Amino acid sequence: LPNPHWKTELRALTGLDQPVQVFLDGQSEFTEMYMDIADYLEKWLPRFRSNNRAYLTIAIGCTGGQHRSVYMSQKLHERFRQDYANVQCRHRELNNRLTSAVERVPA
Repeated sequence: LPNPHWKTELRALTGLDQPVQVFLDGQSEFTEMYMDIADYLEKWLPRFRSNNRAYLTIAIGCTGGQHRSVYMSQKLHERFRQDYANVQCRHRELNNRLTSAVERVPA
């Protein structure tokens, strides 16, 4: 997928920021992948649920874990949280990056 990292004005932002979201929503490949993943989940989540599973983890990753995977996860979270109880979205790499940046800030 096109990487916002290579756009200077987007590099320091994340998939939680609107300029990154606008950029990715404008990429047909991103939209196509989102639809493929969402359609797959629409088909298989009910079957998973019918097997009395307590939880399911769906992981989305990309090179830096800052732009594409963050926004893709957010979009999927928004789509499925209304139909399934306790849908959570956690950005492991983004949270680590932000924590590391905070720890490096001089007091």
